[in-house]
Amino acid sequence: RTVLWLGFFATIILSWMFLFMMARMSGVDVFGRSVGMNMMPMTTFGALFPMWAIMMAAMMFPTMVPTLRSYEDLMVSADGTRAGWLGVLLGYFVVWVAFAALITGVQLALLFGGVVDMLGIAKSPWFTAALLLVVGGFQFTRAKEICHGVCHSPMMYFLGHWKTGFAGGLRMGLGLGAFCVGCCWGFMALGFVGGVMSLLWMGAATFFMVLEKLPQIGHKVTKPMGVALVVVGLAVACNALINGG
Repeated sequence: RTVLWLGFFATIILSWMFLFMMARMSGVDVFGRSVGMNMMPMTTFGALFPMWAIMMAAMMFPTMVPTLRSYEDLMVSADGTRAGWLGVLLGYFVVWVAFAALITGVQLALLFGGVVDMLGIAKSPWFTAALLLVVGGFQFTRAKEICHGVCHSPMMYFLGHWKTGFAGGLRMGLGLGAFCVGCCWGFMALGFVGGVMSLLWMGAATFFMVLEKLPQIGHKVTKPMGVALVVVGLAVACNALINGG
């Protein structure tokens, strides 16, 4: 148990370290600002996809702690195993890697469409405002409520879909990962507002997603964040209208 948990947290730390090195090679600082020569242009699927896949591990593994703890609570009473624990983790990550491939394609389309720059930052305040409003509005939808309900209370998902062994854990991990993507896709998309290479911006998104999944307070922060995003989106739109952006 100790070795697995240490390996889990080491993966998170190494993922953030690797993202930091990639950001430096791309010539940006932790704020996503250009501070040097870009030695690794993010203009191809082969360059962008590994960055997004590693970012999935860095950002989403921390949110898995309550889920993995819930699985451990059922290991004795429901014949769970460490192999099943690893299966849950792998299944969850596989879904997010698939999402990484999807959002890589989105970023390339936006880049070559002139919507975002080389650092993945929106060029138009109208696109920024629209993205903030869409993600903020999603916080109030039924889809968000359902997906967040599963992510916030993984124990109920396990009780309703329990399968033993590695294969069973993998199946449950795939299901949990799908609900998690449905819950958190918007915060990944907001990378196009602050910059996908801004470690500070993506770190803030990670922090909020962790808060959303905490059993004690997760259900209390979803809608306030939606309000905040909508307000900021409207402010950006109003500013663009006033300044002719």
